[in-house]
Formats: sequence, C-alpha cells, structure tokens
Amino acid sequence: MEDTHNINDKKTLLHNYLRQKNNFGWVAGTVFISLLISIPVLTILSSIFLPGSEVWQHLKSTVLSEYVKNSLLLVFGVSLGTLIIGISTAWLCSVCEFSGRKTLSWLLLLPLAFPPYIIAYTYTGLLDFAGPLQSFLRTSFGWQYGEYWFPEIRSLNGAITMLSLVLYPYIYLLTRTAFSEQSASFREASHILGIGVTNTFLKAALPLARPAIIAGLTLVAMETLADYGTVHYFGVPTFTTGIFRTWFGLGDRVAATQLASLLLLFVFVVIIIERTIRQKEKYQNLSNSQKKWRYHLSGSKAVLAIFICLLPITFGFIIPALQLFFWALKTAPEIINSSFFELIFNTVRLALMVAILVVLIATFLAYGKRISTHFIVPYSVNTSAMGYAIPGIIIAVGVLLPFAWFDNTLDTWLTNSFGLSSGLLLTGTLAALVFAHVVRFMAIGLNSVDASLAKINHNIDDAAQLLGHKSFDRFFCVHLPLIRSGVLTAALLVFVEVIKELPATLVLRPFNFNTLAVRTYELASDERLADSACSALLIVAVGILPILILNRSISKSL
Repeated sequence: MEDTHNINDKKTLLHNYLRQKNNFGWVAGTVFISLLISIPVLTILSSIFLPGSEVWQHLKSTVLSEYVKNSLLLVFGVSLGTLIIGISTAWLCSVCEFSGRKTLSWLLLLPLAFPPYIIAYTYTGLLDFAGPLQSFLRTSFGWQYGEYWFPEIRSLNGAITMLSLVLYPYIYLLTRTAFSEQSASFREASHILGIGVTNTFLKAALPLARPAIIAGLTLVAMETLADYGTVHYFGVPTFTTGIFRTWFGLGDRVAATQLASLLLLFVFVVIIIERTIRQKEKYQNLSNSQKKWRYHLSGSKAVLAIFICLLPITFGFIIPALQLFFWALKTAPEIINSSFFELIFNTVRLALMVAILVVLIATFLAYGKRISTHFIVPYSVNTSAMGYAIPGIIIAVGVLLPFAWFDNTLDTWLTNSFGLSSGLLLTGTLAALVFAHVVRFMAIGLNSVDASLAKINHNIDDAAQLLGHKSFDRFFCVHLPLIRSGVLTAALLVFVEVIKELPATLVLRPFNFNTLAVRTYELASDERLADSACSALLIVAVGILPILILNRSISKSL
C-alpha cells in the first residue's frame, strides 16, 4: 500500500513539474490579461471608498430607497413568475407522457430568443390605449376613455410579466434536465404503491431538483437586475435607470459609480447565496441507469398539460413574434434602406470583432489555467469571468472611468511636455465598446473552452512534453483540433449575445454608430413601435440559433 502511495506521489510530482516547465510566459500572460479584463469590475468596487458627493447625498435622501424597493420587488415578482412557469412545464415535459410532449419541450425554449426590451415594446403596442385590443373593445362596446378598466402595461407589474415571459426558460431548462436525470424507479414505485403524483412531486422530485432550481433562479435574478430597456420604457425607477440618469442626466460620474457599486453588491450577494446553498446541499441521483418511465396522461389531463405548456409559448413567443411580423410587413418598404443595411453591417461587425477576441482570449486563458499549478492563475482567470454576472450598464461605467483617466492623463502629459494634444484616443471609440463587450461575455467563452479542455486527459500533455514539444506546440498541434467544436460554440453564443446587448452599447457606442438593438430602442422610445419591428424581428431571428443548438445538445445528453 505504501509503495502504491509513493508511486502516486511521484506521478503527481512529475505531472506538476511537466506542467510548470517552460510555461512561465504563458502563465504570466494569463495573469496579465485576466487582470486587464478585471479592470472595470475593480474600478466599480473601488468607488465604494470614495467620499459621497452632493448628488449622492441627494439620491440617498430622495430616490435611493425607491430604487432599492423597486429592484427588490422586480426580482421577487419575476422570480415567483418564472418559478411557477418553469417548474410546472419542466415537470410535465420530463416525467409525463402526452401527445405533443417532444415538440412542446423545445418550443418552450423559444421565448429565450426575445430580449426583454423587445417583448416589452411589442406588448405595449398591443395593449396600450391606442393599441388594437383596447381600440377593438371601445369600438365593439361604445366605451370611452375612463369608462372601463384595463391593466396598465407600463407599470411594475407589467415589467414583472414581460421579464417572466422571457426568463422562465432558465429555470425550465435546468429543472427539466434535473427531473430527467432523476431515477424513474421512485416515481414508478410511488405509482405502484398508490402515492399520488402531487405527493411524489412535492416530497421527492422537487427537493432533489432544488440545486438546479436555485441555479436557474440565480440567473433569473441577475438578468432581472441587469435589465435596462424594459424598466426604462415602462417608467419603473430601478438601479439601472438610476445609474443612467445620474451619469447622463445629472452629470455626476462619482454618484453614478457609487450606485453601480451598490447594484454590484446586490449581484454578489445573489451569487454568494447560490454558491453557499449549492455547497451545503449535496444530492445524488438514485440510479445511473435510467428507465424512461413516465406518467401517461390522457383525456382531460392531457388537454390540461398541453394547455399549460402552450400558455408561455403563446404569450412569450407566438403573439409578440406575429405582431412584429405584421408590423414589419407594413413598415419594411420605408425602413429597409441603405441606413438599415448599415445598421446590420455595424451590428455584425461589432459582434464578429467581439466573438473573435473573446474566443482568442478565452482559449489563451483556459489553456494557461490548464498548464499552470500556481494558485494565482485560477483565481485571476475566474475574476476575469465575473463580467457576465454584472449588468451591462455597470460594465459601461467601469470602462468609461479608466479609459477617460488614461486619455486625460496622456493628453495632459503631451500638452505639458510637447505642446500637443492627443484628444480622446479610447473614450467614445469602437475600441471602448469592444472592450466592454469582451469583459461582459468573457465567461461564455471561458466556460465553453474550459469544458472542452477538461475532456482531454492530462496524460496527453505529459506525453507531448516528454517528446520535447513545448506548450505552444502542444496547444496548436494537439489541443486546438480537439476543442474546435467548443471554440465554435463559444463564438456563436458570444456573437448572438452581442447583437442582443443594449445598455453597454447604448452608453459606449461611438458618435453616429448605431446597432440593431440601439435603433430598436430609439424608435420604441419615440413611440415608433411599428418602425422598430424590422430590427427587433432580426434580433429575435438571430437569437433562435443558439436555442436550437442548445436543445439539440440537451436532447443528445438526456
């Protein structure tokens, strides 16, 4: 036994030695790039220690409590709505058998293609006072304004409904996977023993799926806190709208940064709670061999199951997609012109630049993490991936501050030393916008590439090292061909996310540089909802691509 331990220890020492040898340059580059990408987050966190300005004191005494209250109510309402929709549909599609189940199981993912702000614009056009629904009611019954009650879409409840319709797939997806991976034996045994479906669900299946539900709920909470387009359009004052107003309305960057840091603390609290719960609670499937036993539904129960699954699909995708399509048919002759194609070109160019940079940097960082045994490397790489958990408006503020400092410092030095002015080299340029998106979506690239690298046995690295191949040779000749699919998946996901991103693009875009998301926002803000349909529909169509890929990969794994 002792000899076996000695052999294992020697193997570990040899393995660590081989990983460290001749890898200093790659490891140093990994730490440097990670810290560079972490600058926006560190900038926002450092603002906590800045003294409060008069504007900050004014915000504290007037609207800060409203920002906190509305943000918390929004997160609570959206969390409740997504839990109800996501868990119920996940249960039906994973453990019940009824007509159309397979089709409905992937159709339920489609609302994820809608950015929240687009579905908000669409339903506002449908349900507003001048919309077709209220106009039909007034015409049919002869009602006048004020003579009937109709739910107000531009409200906190309206924002909760819109966000719930497009964010429930996060919970549905993870919970469906959790239910499907649970052993069917306990459900079959419960059925044989006469235990009802409800008791089986509440006492066995739901507790076992709790980690997946909490993980999905965390994503929902972070996406809700990050939303800007929906709450701004509905006039709901939250942290994101407050940051925008403070920076551009009141012109106080310090107060805006302190608001951003407070929102960042909210996000960190959500992440810490999720990780604490996940570490404390350990779950294990009852069996690895899955027998696909399901509750067979027929008659009225099958109809009810189909109805429950169709509701979120209808209101979360079909109705808004049809409305956008009808608007697009009306306005396309006027909207689709040279300027519209310029929007497409700008959007695709930006998305391609960010996708390529994210994939290159993520691959470099993930491989640096793989070949190094130094404790600082994984910490620095994980820090660089924090941007995805942070709202785009915070990333934008975190990029503006250091870039403005660099531009001003360089301009002052050149003016004093040589009498020259450099102007703004970074602030307000495409470089700042690209950097912000790289920070925002680095986690997507890292997770995909890291997962692909994890499938490659380290013995392959050791064998290549013993044969005299250095780290760069090993990467290009051995690892890169094996992780090609993961790299391409990461590039596609980042490409789509950049097209949908609004707050960071809105704040950091160069002068006279618009994207599809920004143009959609501008037209909707001017109440030109029909005119925004072409750009919005194009964003949604592109967003469907990763959903189809995601559903295909999940179907293979289950």
